Amino acid sequence: MTQTAQTETQAEKQVLVPLTTPEEVDQFLTEYPLAAVFKAGTCHKTMQGFGVLETFLQNHELPVGFIRVVDWRPASNHVAQRTGIIHHSPQLMLFKDGQVQFEVNNWDITPEALSPVFEAQVPRRSGAATVQTDDNIEPYRRLMRDFLDGKLSDWAFQDQYVTLFRDDASLRSQREFELLSRLFGDPDAYHGGLHQLGAPQVRGDLQGRVQALLDELD
Repeated sequence: MTQTAQTETQAEKQVLVPLTTPEEVDQFLTEYPLAAVFKAGTCHKTMQGFGVLETFLQNHELPVGFIRVVDWRPASNHVAQRTGIIHHSPQLMLFKDGQVQFEVNNWDITPEALSPVFEAQVPRRSGAATVQTDDNIEPYRRLMRDFLDGKLSDWAFQDQYVTLFRDDASLRSQREFELLSRLFGDPDAYHGGLHQLGAPQVRGDLQGRVQALLDELD
């Protein structure tokens, strides 16, 4: 088997299932005795949390059902009713035989929190796998191109970029999250007001940094 074929075979082992209804939640947890449910919220915390989870899924075999809370709220409510655990988003739950073994929420979805749980309860893969994420960064590309083409001032670009990033709830890889964080850091730091960012050039040549990020994302 070629290396490409092996990679494709390994990638197929990762189960990532949208859970849109209560019935789909129950079916998923019945079909997979050991599985996780990930609730996706409406801000970049979801992106960061899923990025952390994605790094573990590369080396551990664990079916994951994901729920977009705003769009599939009945499924989310059903998980809360079934488990008795208060809803958060993002939220990660590990199930065994339909019972919750572990739960972690929001900014607590970290490598330090997941590592001992995965090592103790989730089997390792024989080889690294890839996880298919949303992987849609075109809105960021468009914004960066408009800035580099002179259609946006430094201040307008900074405002629009941070707002877009702060509201982004995509299921992204850890690499994408780290790349998108590069320009202005953690957008949660500016919830008190975008003026807290300071001048757009405070981190150095903004145009140069935007061009370098755009090249890497392309």
